[in-house]
This record gives sequence, structure tokens and C-alpha cells, in this order.
Amino acid sequence: MPELSFDDNGALKPGEALSLWHDVVLQSVRRAGPDLSSRQLAIMFTVYLDPPPHTVRGLAAALGVSKPAITRALDTLGGLDLLKRTRDDADRRNVLVQRTVKGFAFMHDFANLIVASSRGVEA
Repeated sequence: MPELSFDDNGALKPGEALSLWHDVVLQSVRRAGPDLSSRQLAIMFTVYLDPPPHTVRGLAAALGVSKPAITRALDTLGGLDLLKRTRDDADRRNVLVQRTVKGFAFMHDFANLIVASSRGVEA
């Protein structure tokens, strides 16, 4: 990927933004480790970038999807040990979604992959 250029407002041009995301996605599916769906990645970004606490209900509202869709994605993410679910001791009706060490490492590596892609190099 050639060096990125920006428009007069400092934003990536649409074609370059797509090219960057293309490179990120290609590198992510080529590397060892889980191949997450867009929904699963959106959940990971939300949990790791937004301050806790995170609940199934809150994630569903934040992402604009149903609670069952969040639950299915969390089943996969939990099975990969990227996130974990626990009951809220203060309100047993709530399910808290929490970060894990493995999930933190995944997000750190994914961030490095984005940075490397933006520089036109393989991560």
C-alpha cells in the first residue's frame, strides 16, 4: 500500500480508507489466531476502548443489535477466552462482560496490525 494521503480536512480519502481496511482485514485473516466477524470485532472494540462496566443489554444498545445477537457473539468470544461473562453481584439480572488477558493481547496485536498497514508494511 502506498503512503496514505489526506484531504484538506485531514481525513483519509474514501478509496484510501477502503484500501487500508482491506489490508488490515487481509493481514488479520492470514495470521494465526481467531478470525472474528465484524460484529465480534465491534464488541471487542467497544469492551476494550470504552470504560466498563459492560453488560449484554448495554452492548446491544450501543451496537444497535439484539441481545440474542450479542449473546451468540459472546459465546464465541468467551470460547476463545477473549472476553468473559459474569453475573453482576449488585444486580443478579445483569450479565457483565469483562476483558481477559488473552483479549487484551489480541487487541494490542490488532492495533499493531492497523498501524503497520497504515505504514504499508506487514505486521
